[in-house]
Parts: sequence; structure tokens; C-alpha cells
Amino acid sequence: MILLEQLYELEFNKINFLERKKSIQYNKTILIGPPKSGKSYLIYDYLSNFQLNEYLYIDLKDPKINDFSFLQYLQDFINDKDITLLVLENFDFSFELPIVNNIVITTTIVKEIKDFHTLNLMPLDFEEFILFDTKHQNILNSFNNFLKYGNLPEILEYNEQKKQQRNYEICKLYCNNDIELKILILLIRSASEKKSIFQLFNQLKKTTKISKDRFYKVVDNFTENKLIFFIQKYNQPKATKKIFLFNHALLSISTYQKNFNNLFKNMIFLELYHKKYQIYYLDNIDFYIPSLDTIILSIPFFNQFLWEKLAKNIILILQEYNITNIYIITVNNTQTIYIEDIEVNIIPFSNWVLGE
Repeated sequence: MILLEQLYELEFNKINFLERKKSIQYNKTILIGPPKSGKSYLIYDYLSNFQLNEYLYIDLKDPKINDFSFLQYLQDFINDKDITLLVLENFDFSFELPIVNNIVITTTIVKEIKDFHTLNLMPLDFEEFILFDTKHQNILNSFNNFLKYGNLPEILEYNEQKKQQRNYEICKLYCNNDIELKILILLIRSASEKKSIFQLFNQLKKTTKISKDRFYKVVDNFTENKLIFFIQKYNQPKATKKIFLFNHALLSISTYQKNFNNLFKNMIFLELYHKKYQIYYLDNIDFYIPSLDTIILSIPFFNQFLWEKLAKNIILILQEYNITNIYIITVNNTQTIYIEDIEVNIIPFSNWVLGE
């Protein structure tokens, strides 16, 4: 009970909070998403709606807590203090939730609970990043910062020399051991590419002793936690899937090889994912959104020669899928061209995201 008293005295009202597009709207909420995506700060904002004596905040991975016997007194403590909100960070479903009017939990275990609303929180999209990036006062500088260092809210707090190092440190936090880290790095290096899990397993086992079952289980965990995403080829679920990352900047910390095209493509995927579109790929087409009859190509540095090579393939796609919208996302090119009487919008990433 002494520990519960100490936790009850924790104060969060003084934390400076920057508003996100998502917020906790339900009195019983499961908050999931990649580590360091901002789940705790969303909770701190929610706590500001309550008086200090109305809530109890417990982080079950708090290194200061080494004895969890206090949990047996949790319900009695809630009743005694008239607590109306309980927050459980890093909940692992190892004990029964107490009865309280408002409960918010964060977890890495994807599981539904009756009467709970699940809120998925990803790292910052580019529009949110601009609001968080108070050091830069123009879109170009913010874009360069976003491109180079990624979308995690906390990365903005570090100086230029430490940002990439911090991305690597965070990467290690996602893994329980060296084997998991090797698997994650392997997936990161495959971002924006078509590779099967079996291919990746065969690649890793050349240098690392690991069973197929363990490899597949780790990849499943990374997928559940939204560290990685697999998108299908349209109408071909058995075809090799494309791999994408929750943070495009991780590509830069996993290899010395510069693959700007893959990094840029991953940025585009994340913006589409934030908009909750059902995303597929096609032959020679990076992204296909059936609900919008739209195809999107990632061409960071557009030129006419490259377009002439692509146009023949795109004409076939138009005829087969009844495409009415074509976007080519670039770094800084702006142009409008036509193919088969369909307008092709060549537009910089920042303009595309911000609707300019």
C-alpha cells in the first residue's frame, strides 16, 4: 500500500503537451502503437481533464517497481481514494483489471476487451511534424529534418549529432535480445522492397543460428506492434508482399548504402497509412488505392526520360483498373502532364501532404 500511495502522489499536470490529431475520447481505452510513438504523452494530456486526487498512474515497466505484490490491494485502494481514472502503462494482461469508471491502458499485446475502445497511435505524420518542429520556420527545413531523422516525436529534442544515434538506441529498445535486433535490422534493410519472410529467414540463417518458427514468431510480433507493415499485390494475396517501416529514417541507421528511393517511398506509404486507405501495389506501380481509383508513383527526382519509360506500362494499368487519378510524388518537381486524357499530377511531397 505504501507504493500505491507514492504512485498516487505523482503529478503530470506540468508537462508541456503538443496536440496530436488523435486523442483519448473514450472512458475505457486500449492504446497501442509502436514504442516512442507518443502514447504516454497522449495519456498525460488526458490526465489534465482530471483533478490530481482523481487518478492513479502506474507504469508496469517502471524500473523503480520491483515487487508487484501491491497489485492485490489495487481495487481496495481505488475504492478508498475514490479514484475515477486508472492508467496502466505496459499492461500485459497478467492480472484482472479492477473496477473503475475510467481506465486507459497501453500494451504491446493486440487483444480486445469488452467495452474498451482501441486507439492506434502512430508516430507523427508530416503535418504533425511541422507543428512539433518549432526550431524551423519554413516547410523546406522541416521537410529535410523529417526526411533525414524520421517521425518520432522525441527525436526533435536531440541535437543534430545525436539524432541518428538516438534512432538506433530506440531501435534496440524494441528488441529483447541480439537475435531480435538482427531480425529487425534485416527487415529495415528490406524496406520498400518485395521480399518474402522465407527469403529473409534463409538470408539470416546463413550467419545466425535460428529456427524458422522463432524467426516467424518475431516477425509476427513486429507486425502486431506495427513496427513493420506488409502490403499485398492487388488481387494476388499469395504474391510476395512489400515491406514498409513505421519510421522511414531507420533505413539510414541500418546500412551505409544510400537508398534514397526506398526511404522516400516509405515516407509516402506512411502518409497513406495515416489516412487509413486500403493500400496495394501493382506491377510498376508503387501504390494503388482502389477506393479512389488512384495510383501513386514515388519518383523523387522526376525527369521526362524516366517518364517515357514508365508511360507504356501505366497505359496498360489504366485500361485494366479504370484509373482516374495519377499522382507522381517528388522532392521538389511540380508539373502537370496527360496520359490517355487523364491528368497526371507531379507534385512535391510537402504539397501533396498539405493539400497545396
